[in-house]
Amino acid sequence: TALMGFIETLVGAAKNDPIARDRFLGIMNAEASRMNRLVDDLLTLNHVESQERVRPKTQVNLTEILTLTLNSLEPLAKSAGVDMVLDVSNEPVNLIGDPDQLKQVFTNLIENAIKYGGDQVRVEMNARQRDPVLRCDVARVKVIDNGEGIDPVHLPRLTERFYRADSHRSRSKGGTGLGLAIVKHITSRHRGRFRVDSDLGKGSSFCVTLPLNL
Repeated sequence: TALMGFIETLVGAAKNDPIARDRFLGIMNAEASRMNRLVDDLLTLNHVESQERVRPKTQVNLTEILTLTLNSLEPLAKSAGVDMVLDVSNEPVNLIGDPDQLKQVFTNLIENAIKYGGDQVRVEMNARQRDPVLRCDVARVKVIDNGEGIDPVHLPRLTERFYRADSHRSRSKGGTGLGLAIVKHITSRHRGRFRVDSDLGKGSSFCVTLPLNL
């Protein structure tokens, strides 16, 4: 609707106004980019949901996936003035999983932390701990930021499609409201658990727990 409105204006009254034309084209470019991200996320979520009952079969190195993810997001962090810290063992942590989907999980979480979480993002991993709920040894990855935190009233609904704790801020940062839903479904496919903890003014922690033996 926004694109159609600006196109109608450019075809009509604004077509000979270079200042208005440049401003409208900038807005149209931003809206088209947002639409593209939304379509990509919807297709990804549909694909993940269709595979949720199909267990992954590939052995992956979680340490390597986390390292590659942080390296790929380094330019975004630098442009935002955010320091990233990776606190993992140098030893490989192997599990059965989908490498592309796991990379997407941590890309979504770290990218969110960069955009909304203050000036530092810390990624921690502890492996070979027994989880009482999953009843097996697990790798637990936490993405921790030092931002303004999330009101507890929002925490139970954060993984719902299109739910945003701050819709205006999320929209201005290019969010689609689907990132955490994708994280939840990928984690479920890997028979893991996803948890968010946050206190206003004290930052947030996003924890992914993955079994080391499915």
